Amino acid sequence: MEAAFLGALLLATPCAGQRAGDPVFQPSFIHMSGPRVNLLFLGNSSAVNFSIYLSPRDEETGILQLANCNGSERAGDWNLNVARGTNMSKLTLSLTRNLQLCLPNATDCCTAPLCVVETLQVLACRDAVMLARLLVQAEIYANSSFTGNVSENATIIPNQVFQPLGSCPCDLTAGACDVRCCCDLECSPDLKQLFNESCFTGVFGGDVNPPFDQLCSSQSMEYIPDWFPFLCVQSSLNNTPFLGYFYHGSISTPKVPSLKIPLQISPGKLFTGYSRGDPIMTEEDEYFTIPQQSMAGQCVVNAPVAYLQDFDVRCLTSLASYEEGLPHNVRINSGTGDFIQQNVVYRNIPDTGRFITESESLPTAEVVCQNVTFAEHYAFIWKDKSIEQVNVTVFLGSLCDGEILTQRFTVQFLSLESTNTTELSGNPGYQVGRPVRAANLNASDTSGSLSIWQPAGRGLCTSATHTRVIFGLDSLSGCTLEVGIDEDCSLLRGNVTEKLNSLIQATHIGKRDNATHSDPNDWVEIIRLDPFNSDTNVSTGSFKGICADIPANLNIRIIFAEVGAVQGIPQQEILAVQISYSTVIWQFQCGLTCENTSFLPITAAVQFIKVPAQPPIPMTRSQSNHWTEFDCNRNDVCWPQLFYPVTRFYTGEPYSQCLAKGLSLAFLVLLAAIMSNPWFSRFWNSCLV
Repeated sequence: MEAAFLGALLLATPCAGQRAGDPVFQPSFIHMSGPRVNLLFLGNSSAVNFSIYLSPRDEETGILQLANCNGSERAGDWNLNVARGTNMSKLTLSLTRNLQLCLPNATDCCTAPLCVVETLQVLACRDAVMLARLLVQAEIYANSSFTGNVSENATIIPNQVFQPLGSCPCDLTAGACDVRCCCDLECSPDLKQLFNESCFTGVFGGDVNPPFDQLCSSQSMEYIPDWFPFLCVQSSLNNTPFLGYFYHGSISTPKVPSLKIPLQISPGKLFTGYSRGDPIMTEEDEYFTIPQQSMAGQCVVNAPVAYLQDFDVRCLTSLASYEEGLPHNVRINSGTGDFIQQNVVYRNIPDTGRFITESESLPTAEVVCQNVTFAEHYAFIWKDKSIEQVNVTVFLGSLCDGEILTQRFTVQFLSLESTNTTELSGNPGYQVGRPVRAANLNASDTSGSLSIWQPAGRGLCTSATHTRVIFGLDSLSGCTLEVGIDEDCSLLRGNVTEKLNSLIQATHIGKRDNATHSDPNDWVEIIRLDPFNSDTNVSTGSFKGICADIPANLNIRIIFAEVGAVQGIPQQEILAVQISYSTVIWQFQCGLTCENTSFLPITAAVQFIKVPAQPPIPMTRSQSNHWTEFDCNRNDVCWPQLFYPVTRFYTGEPYSQCLAKGLSLAFLVLLAAIMSNPWFSRFWNSCLV
């Protein structure tokens, strides 16, 4: 064993004469438990031959035999794929044999759960000289699940009225053993020993004909009535009433979903035009796509653009993962049968610092750069239900290896009647997805903005940009502010307040999306709650590096209501806007290395609160008395509970007894009513005569 251990260490160490900076495999040793593994070769791979060698072990000493450079990229059941690079190559070592556990009379499979136990060497040679060597120890177990192709042919389901759907419902995978499914015929006795004590029970576990409660031999009922032995059912288990729970069998055919929407009555022509939210189509009857963010926060390259829905997204990418979007020569369907060519303007970005973040790059002799798209701004000019014009501005720049690019994609729909940045949506009220309108009505220049942060790069406030607040979308954004240990608390409060106030360059917010600056009734004034301002500077003396009452959180609450509908589209109106601040205690903290600069995170949150358009109409006194009369919580007499003892909600005694007593009481009441009638006394007297 010691000799084997020393031999393994010998193989894991660099070759003789190997120095720091020489070609090397990373990692230097691999314990492989799956059929595929990736590894890296760091160094110049020109004229380098990669090979794999199955290393047999000496039975007496246990030492692995040394390999030579005469091998190839395939040995036994192993295959080596090489993706060469300038100073780094990616190698993939894969097993080509089948890892399914053997079934009866089967070949090309694993006879034991531990299917592969082998030792391999991966070599890198140049001119028959070994440059680097990697030791791989493979211990791979057989698969216990089916990995083949599932047939999509139609499946004939038997008539379940006369026979169960399946004798083993837990047998879910074909050609493989399902764990804990003891009725699976494909489970060998060795596999069943692993879960024999925890098998599935009930119908799912294979007991498809369980004894039902009405069966005479059944003892599963918790409360057996006294009359059960005389009124039970004597029947075979094959004639079980559980078969009645299934439906008649039929033939099910797979339905292939279509990737195209049925919007057209003739090729390339929409019959009604676009409605809000409809995907924009191209001349080839495909979606017009622009990269957008998904619900999980990741960027989707081929995301359809929805009609009259603006967005502004940023996506992170590198040169290795960069993908070109839809070509700009694609013509767009206007919605009325015409096709529009995009008006594209290309511009170069000389200063790429706002878009590119440096990252740790691999050691390369020369840096590879490529001219890529940094930003794309789309302006759709629309009228009614059609698109009249599409203007695109594309910003290009150089992206190199090891750099992270923050791409920006914006889409804005502008009405044909007003094609400036303060265009109206055409709807009286707000629609979800539209930007909230803001204005400075107290200034000569009435233009304003209500924004939140859009961090980029390291997330610092100095490099963060602004994005407009979108109606109906609760948002939370922030950035970090660099603060020194000797920072004055008063100056810090002022600096943070200034950063937060830069997001709100407005005094009023538009009630509706078509608010005009000339009508003051179209706007609501922003209610500002100033932060608590402390006059105590606690950053002096023994409390150096601590500041209290820092307004680090900005809260924007927008109250709106649904005031009506136009052509079936609900219209929202903003009723009030409140801005408040939340304070924190900032304390200087050291990172990995204690420096004189720390970070203070500041955030901005937007919350939309929906309220009724009008307060509820109070009930009159008669209405209040009417409801109070039947309210069991506010009245001593509760008429709805008069027949409560004869309902199933009463659990004080068995339901059969309650029903019998209720019928007896009803009979006595009926009898009393009959006997109290005058004609009954005359009838009774006539019978006595």
